[in-house]
Amino acid sequence: MTYPIFHSVVNCIESELNKRAVNIKTFKTWNEDRINATGLEIVIDLSGKSSYLKALSFNFDWDRFRETVLARQLAGMEEHPFLQEKNMVSTSISPIIDIEVTWLFDEQKSQPKIDAENGNHRLEAASKWMEQISAEVNELLAEDDIITRWHVEVEGDEYGRYLSAINLISYFQYTMESLKSLNEVHEFVVRCLQNLLYKSNRILKLADRTLSNIAA
Repeated sequence: MTYPIFHSVVNCIESELNKRAVNIKTFKTWNEDRINATGLEIVIDLSGKSSYLKALSFNFDWDRFRETVLARQLAGMEEHPFLQEKNMVSTSISPIIDIEVTWLFDEQKSQPKIDAENGNHRLEAASKWMEQISAEVNELLAEDDIITRWHVEVEGDEYGRYLSAINLISYFQYTMESLKSLNEVHEFVVRCLQNLLYKSNRILKLADRTLSNIAA
């Protein structure tokens, strides 16, 4: 199954990222015909930009229904393959693109081992700085009205329990229901990407500052 509008958006994003000084580790699209869905995964290496974050990922989710709705409203899309089908999808959903942004923390640098202590000291220390970061991130992203949460995984070693994965995840949504041409879609996507990169960089600096203060 092909998604001409989404594929043009992917090309637009790739072009915009190539203009920036970012180290892209992963840039790939995926398709799952069983659920009429497609998407784009981007992973940016942060090892040269952050002391405590190792990567930043963006996951763009799209589907057949939103592609069809957007094709109907854009000028020049009469030949779109989804609009040629006899049993064309009928839906009242809005053409909203979902974007999951994840900041992946370096587990080792964020949880230094302390030989004299054992038990849950690393979990307790991590919970404090995670709570502090959460409060500041919620304030920073308050006007976006989005969901932000932590994803962690816990393991154990001779020093006690620790976090083997520390990821901060935010879920953004952008609606394209007012756009009338593919050029407008591209311009809109570029603005959204610029906004996400700006906010991602602010959260990177916030996390580095918080963890540096704790380590001092």
